Amino acid sequence: MAFDYDLFVIGAGSGGVRASRVAATHGARVGICEDYRVGGTCVIRGCVPKKLLVYGSKYAHEFEDAAAYGWTLEPPKHAWAPLRDNVNKEVDRLNAVYLRLLDGAGVKLHMGRGRLMDRHTIEVGGETITAEKILVCTGGRPEMPPIPGHAFAITSNEAFHLPDPLPKRITIVGGGYIAVEFAGIFHGLGCEVDIVIRRDRVLRGFDEECRTFVHEALKASGVRMRTETEIARIVATGGKAPFQLHTPLGGMFETDLVMYATGRVPNTAGIGLEKVGVQLDKAGAIAVDEWSRTTVENIWAVGDVTNRINLTPVALMEGHCFADTEFGNKPRKADHRDVASAVFCQPEMANVGLTEEEARRTLGELRVYASAFTPMKYTLAGRKQRTFMKLIVEAATDRVVGCHMVGDDAAELIQGLAVAVKAGATKAQFDATVGIHPTAGEEFVTMRTPRPEPTENQVAAE
Repeated sequence: MAFDYDLFVIGAGSGGVRASRVAATHGARVGICEDYRVGGTCVIRGCVPKKLLVYGSKYAHEFEDAAAYGWTLEPPKHAWAPLRDNVNKEVDRLNAVYLRLLDGAGVKLHMGRGRLMDRHTIEVGGETITAEKILVCTGGRPEMPPIPGHAFAITSNEAFHLPDPLPKRITIVGGGYIAVEFAGIFHGLGCEVDIVIRRDRVLRGFDEECRTFVHEALKASGVRMRTETEIARIVATGGKAPFQLHTPLGGMFETDLVMYATGRVPNTAGIGLEKVGVQLDKAGAIAVDEWSRTTVENIWAVGDVTNRINLTPVALMEGHCFADTEFGNKPRKADHRDVASAVFCQPEMANVGLTEEEARRTLGELRVYASAFTPMKYTLAGRKQRTFMKLIVEAATDRVVGCHMVGDDAAELIQGLAVAVKAGATKAQFDATVGIHPTAGEEFVTMRTPRPEPTENQVAAE
């Protein structure tokens, strides 16, 4: 059978664009579809515009610190509209770059939502397209609980387009990375911020000491932490702010904006996966093997839609591996071990390797090194922000199996240490490395005394 394309990609996010471009350079005839904008969540309404907002919000703290270094400043004022508009202009620029990359690689773009009709046929905006192989890269979407009044709330998608001025009071429901990042953004831009979480601390799943460090830092900065709390319904008079947030036990408080950041789910609904036999897991993600192949022989999936590790660089890796394997005669699997990650909260958090809790469950005896200190930058300014660093070492091999940091530039530092962890570096090799002084990073190579091991009762309590 003659097909329109050798490969058709559904979804032009990071993984889809990378896979399509690489496959095309290997000589494949490639088509791709997208129903919104090329670039995906990260570029259009995720990590790129979000980090630009983080940069913008941090100036508030820089202005506060400047006086200790001799700078005299007029009382600073912030206007949301210029920041919002400049960020969106940068998103427009990046969208155009992605369009040029696809065109330059010879990949044909079809605008519209792709829907599988059978194992080799895709319908896009009324057009029927056939392909020998299909790659699904539809990513994820924000999840909104179906409580009464949820239509009054926004998600992170809408947060980049809020009208000027920003609301005075913003409530963020959720304790994951999106919630804490936007809490820092809005707080830095002058809003009163509440975080509502069902549990006792933010960032469940991260290293326990690090998440506690971030939680306490958010409290100290002035973000109100409403822990062990849920929202039962949202009430608005006339459909406008202020909104009343009611808890299941009868409590109530008011806010001017409600943002839900309670997680993201795989974007698999309505694209015909079940119809053609692609199996989904309990979370609605596409089930794939180590080669990213689905339960249908000629259909693959990469990125957040598979719910493996939901990070842009991972989607890029998976897409590249797929294209090399299927079209480049260079078979290789994506390696999901020791993937570094960061949370751009304030203070920033980053890590690579195992948390202490994971290491205790999977390895034998450990040596754990930790250090907390006030960065030199804040000794003059008097800002009450500390840095926390942690190394987890497998005692039997001396191998460093986890590096964690909370503090300024944590992501930049951990990116470098990720190379060492990936290479299997030992604590002795860390110790033999001469630090750069004075820097925060030198602390990672000067920690010499391990923390005492916890008792059996303490381990059981964890």
